[in-house]
Amino acid sequence: MAAQDEGELFDLFDRNGMPLGARKQRGLVHRDGDWHRSIHVWVILEREPDPRSGDQEPWVLFQQRSPDKDTWPGAFDVAVTGHYRAGEDLADALREAEEEIGLPLASSDVVRLGMRRSRDDHAPPIVDCELQDVLLATTRRTLAAFQPHPEEVTALLSLPLGAALRLARGEAQRASGLMRRAPDAAGAVTIAPCEVRLGDFVGARDGYYQRALETIRRRVAGETPALWTLGEGW
Repeated sequence: MAAQDEGELFDLFDRNGMPLGARKQRGLVHRDGDWHRSIHVWVILEREPDPRSGDQEPWVLFQQRSPDKDTWPGAFDVAVTGHYRAGEDLADALREAEEEIGLPLASSDVVRLGMRRSRDDHAPPIVDCELQDVLLATTRRTLAAFQPHPEEVTALLSLPLGAALRLARGEAQRASGLMRRAPDAAGAVTIAPCEVRLGDFVGARDGYYQRALETIRRRVAGETPALWTLGEGW
């Protein structure tokens, strides 16, 4: 399986999310800058990735994108990101969580944080115009228990929620966390300390990471923050 299927069919939308009643192949959608739907699932680890620390703060899971991805190869990203295939609803699109990191999710396992309109043209000739459903899932799985797809995900990164938020706010230059690399030839999984910078992540000039992480912080604290919309013209 390749990092992406250029022939995969997407439903097309206008920039306000209204369906256009047309479908197009992924490669052509990214060539022409057509609006299409995608999901972002942020994942919180309830169980401490490093039990030795004694710290009960929740950790946020990120994936490192494959170097073969057509957009942002090798960058860190939200734990699960993927497109709606033509004709899919949310329950169908959540297949991405199991495909990418081995975490089966149903609609009842996620809560909605908001909606985001994102236009990314940093890597011509690709113009990626996404209408993103931004969701949150919580799991008691340990970092070692995930099964990232080796052709889509190079590694998994976990950061303490507070450290991730400080990085997103620009209050820190680095954040320390744990990295889970792909299994070696013998099948052994390696988890090691690591440091990351904001520049190591998929670019988000709209304040997306800060908005999402702040909403997650409030939910963890027991609040029920209002849904938000992000992106020009909402």
